[in-house]
Amino acid sequence: MKLLPRFLAASALAFGVGLSAQAAEITGAGASFPAPIYAKWAEAYKGATGNALNYQAIGSGGGVRQITAKTVDFGASDDPIPGDELARAGLVQFPAVIGGIVPVVNLKGIAPGAMQLDGLTLAKIFSGDITRWDDPAIAQQNQGVQLPSQAITLVYRSDSSGTTAGFTHYLAEIDPSFQGKVGAGKTVNWKSGVGGKGNAGVAANVAKLGGSIGYVEYAYAKQNKMTHVALVNKAGNAVQPSAESFAAAAAGADWSAKPGFGIGLSNQADPQAWPIVSASFILMHEKADDAARSAEALKFFRWAFENGSQMALDLDYVPMPASVVKQVEASWDAIKDGSGKAVVASN
Repeated sequence: MKLLPRFLAASALAFGVGLSAQAAEITGAGASFPAPIYAKWAEAYKGATGNALNYQAIGSGGGVRQITAKTVDFGASDDPIPGDELARAGLVQFPAVIGGIVPVVNLKGIAPGAMQLDGLTLAKIFSGDITRWDDPAIAQQNQGVQLPSQAITLVYRSDSSGTTAGFTHYLAEIDPSFQGKVGAGKTVNWKSGVGGKGNAGVAANVAKLGGSIGYVEYAYAKQNKMTHVALVNKAGNAVQPSAESFAAAAAGADWSAKPGFGIGLSNQADPQAWPIVSASFILMHEKADDAARSAEALKFFRWAFENGSQMALDLDYVPMPASVVKQVEASWDAIKDGSGKAVVASN
């Protein structure tokens, strides 16, 4: 299984080089979950404006650390920061895009989407309670599928990861014992398996390890023709990952329910909903040390909201709904320069 070259970088994805003297360059770092769409947006944005984005896909934990240290213009995390922590750190948080987290396997003769798992079985696999592919709990859900008599090798994120947070919070909700055995958050206590840095590292390890299962953002699975697993959702339906099933999960979301739009989207009741869905969030300081750079970062996301929806859909992300974009852009009024003026004017 061949992985696309742009996803093989061990620590970073960098977009936008060779700038002219007049062009601006903004910097961001964090979640690898949205890296494919940020790359696409950055390429198109540079073509449209001449300005560039350099984004390092170092994991959500790294993104939080870098924006806290003020070494980048924005941080990115798939695990939203609670409102009280945002206030203490002087940060503004907003969602940029929505996507799905999918289990991927390397099993000979199994086609993408041919195998299905319910949430409880998936939790038992990743907690180490189910250790072989021909376990009765898996076989019962996959009659007619030739399951190998083979040990399961877990592949997980070795870095501090919002993808891990979204994945493990879902598993802990479905199986409360998972919380005690493994945990739920950006870093957890995996009992066995092989770690990989970033979504790209997990994808690479699953691709080379027979009998393995991991979890990645769907764009990595689709672009690299990986074998994803269908999942049984809260309504009891076996569903496939797609922009439509991700959108179904996000359709009823109340984005104003928590500060910084920090809501969860997984395990939704819609009959068509993919069960493990996450928004990816941007973090910026309320008090901008460099107002021009902060303004350019916001202009990039405004451009992406206005021009990047089809690009997102092409990569099986879900663009933010127009009603949410209005709320997001209104929240940018909190990002101010040294004189107390908003760095970008409201639309």
